[in-house]
Amino acid sequence: MSGLHDLIAANRAWAEGVKASDPEFFARLCDQQQPEYLWIGCSDSRVPANQIVGLLPGEIFVHRNVGNLVHQTDLNCLAVLQFAVEVLQVRHVIVCGHYGCGAVQAVLDGRPLGLIDNWLRNIEILYRRCPQLDELPAGERLDALCEHNVRAQVQAVCDTTVLRAAWARGQDVTVHGWIYGIANGLVKDLAVSCAGPEDRNRLCVQHLALE
Repeated sequence: MSGLHDLIAANRAWAEGVKASDPEFFARLCDQQQPEYLWIGCSDSRVPANQIVGLLPGEIFVHRNVGNLVHQTDLNCLAVLQFAVEVLQVRHVIVCGHYGCGAVQAVLDGRPLGLIDNWLRNIEILYRRCPQLDELPAGERLDALCEHNVRAQVQAVCDTTVLRAAWARGQDVTVHGWIYGIANGLVKDLAVSCAGPEDRNRLCVQHLALE
């Protein structure tokens, strides 16, 4: 239990430090959260959304899961997306994967892992549709599929009823695809941003060209 006590002590020190530098910080947080961004990222502990982009608590709404996936049947993810778009009125939805993703590597390895194999099925299907990836060296193949997975998840966000309804009513919300390098701490924009149905259709064409 000593490790947990250390975490609580660290929390106390952090809270006191924040109040010392900004006495009204927590009072402002209690009033209302008004983030401009929804982050859909991987659960990997090395990829903390706030720290990567230098934002404070209250400035980014976050959903994380293994492999930064957007399943059309995942009510958890869809509920977060709906709340962020319809209630918080975020202007940007960022799907952020990362190089060296263990979920993507598991698909490339092809070894049965149990329950999680069902969760990773979409990445497996994506990999099967891209036979050209097998022509790449192992490290490049992993990075390429990590990027391709982000592009696919951006398309999946755009295909949700939440985004379709938002764009239909003229709401200003854009979906972006980023990937993070754990080795250097840098984010790369994959240039697949979608601000409406026309962008979504363009992305579909680009996605098909990669397969």
